[in-house]
Amino acid sequence: MARLAGAVALGGAVFGALAAAEAQQAAGPPAVGIIEAVKRPVTQSNEFLGRIEATNRVNVVARVTAFLEKRNFVEGAEVKTGDMLYELERGPFEADLESKKAQVAQLQATLVNAKLTTGRAKALLGGPAGQQSTYDAALANQQSLEAQVQAAQAQVDLSKINLDYTQIRSPIDGKIGRTAVTEGNVVTPSSGVLTTIVSQDPMYVTFPVSVREALTLRDRYAVLGGFKAVVIRVRLPDGKLYDQVGELNFVNNTIAQNTDTITLRGIIPNPVLPKLSAADNVTVRQLTDNEFVTVLLEGVQPVEVVAIPRSAVLSDQQGDYVFVLGADNKAEQRRIVLGQSTATIAAVTSGLSVGEKVIAEGMQRVRPGQPVAPGPASALIQSSLKETAENTGSRQGSGAIGPKPAGTSP
Repeated sequence: MARLAGAVALGGAVFGALAAAEAQQAAGPPAVGIIEAVKRPVTQSNEFLGRIEATNRVNVVARVTAFLEKRNFVEGAEVKTGDMLYELERGPFEADLESKKAQVAQLQATLVNAKLTTGRAKALLGGPAGQQSTYDAALANQQSLEAQVQAAQAQVDLSKINLDYTQIRSPIDGKIGRTAVTEGNVVTPSSGVLTTIVSQDPMYVTFPVSVREALTLRDRYAVLGGFKAVVIRVRLPDGKLYDQVGELNFVNNTIAQNTDTITLRGIIPNPVLPKLSAADNVTVRQLTDNEFVTVLLEGVQPVEVVAIPRSAVLSDQQGDYVFVLGADNKAEQRRIVLGQSTATIAAVTSGLSVGEKVIAEGMQRVRPGQPVAPGPASALIQSSLKETAENTGSRQGSGAIGPKPAGTSP
C-alpha cells in the first residue's frame, strides 16, 4: 500500500514538471531588450580627498616694543597690501630719531673744523714752520670724524626703521583673522602672532595620491600634455560641485613613507560671490583655507571606449559579466572587464567588441544557452548612451560636470 502511494506521488511530481515545462514552452522564450555595444566618448576621472590651502599666509608680529594704541581693521574682513593694521606708540621712537639726527649734526660740524685744520697743516708743510707729524695727526683726526659721522648716520637710519615699525601694515592681499592683542597692551617681538592673513584668490588644492595610482595617471596623461592634459574640479563638503575649474601645477618630489602616497597640487580661482557679499559689506567666497573637499582629476579630452548601459552588467563571485545574443537567438554569458565608467555607462576594456548585441533588459529570466525573444531596448536605455555622448561634448565647452565616476578610485 505504501509503495502504491509513493508511486502515485512520484507520478504526480513528474506530471507536474512536464506540465510546467509544457507551459513554459507554450509561453515561448523570454522577451529581452537588445542594444549594440558601440564606441562612445567617456571623460576619464579620478576622485581623491584633498584640502584647500591659501597660496600666501602671513603671521603678523611686532618688530619693536611699544604700547598698542589702535587697531584699524575689522576681524574677518579682507585687507589690501599696505593697509594699516596696528598703530603703536610713536613718541619715544620720534624722540630717539631726533636725538640721533642731532648727534650727526654735531659730528658734521666737528668734521668741518677738522678738515680746515688738515688743510692748514698741509699748507705749512712747504715752509719752515710745517711739520709732517702735525699734518698726519690732523689727517687722522679728520678720517676718524668721517667714520663717526657714518656710524651716527647709520643710527639715524635704524631709528627711522624702528619708527616705521610702529605702523604695522598688511604685506599681502587677503582675509585677516582675529586679533590676539587689544589696545592698551604692550607688544614686543616676543609677543607672538598678533593676527594672521591668508590670501583668497586663487587658492591651492592639495591631495595625496597612492604611488600606484600616480604611476597610472603619469602613463595616461604624460603623452597627452602632462599637466595641461587634466583639469581639477572640486566637490564641496555639502556635496555641491564648485563652478570653477582649476589646473594641476605641482607634484611633490618625495613620497610619504607612512602612507606610500605622493602629494599633488593644483590652483583654482576663488572669486567673490556678489550676492552674498552685498550684506553687511562682508566679502564672501566659496573656498576657505584648510577646507576639506573631494578633488576630481579629469582628462581634458574624452577617450573612445566600448560602451554599454550600466544596467546590462551583472556580477557574481567570479566578476562582471553580460548576456549577449548568440546564434539561434540564444543567450551567451560573456565575462568582461570594466574600465573608467559612469553611473549610466559601463566602459568595457576587454571581453566585448563593437557591434555585439547585449541584453540590456529582461536579464532576470535569462539563463546561459537559453533561447530568447530579442527586441529593441526601451527608449530610456537607448537614450542613456546618446545623452552621455552629448554631455561629454558640452562639458568640454561649458565646464559642466557629469555624473560621479562609478569606477574604483584610491
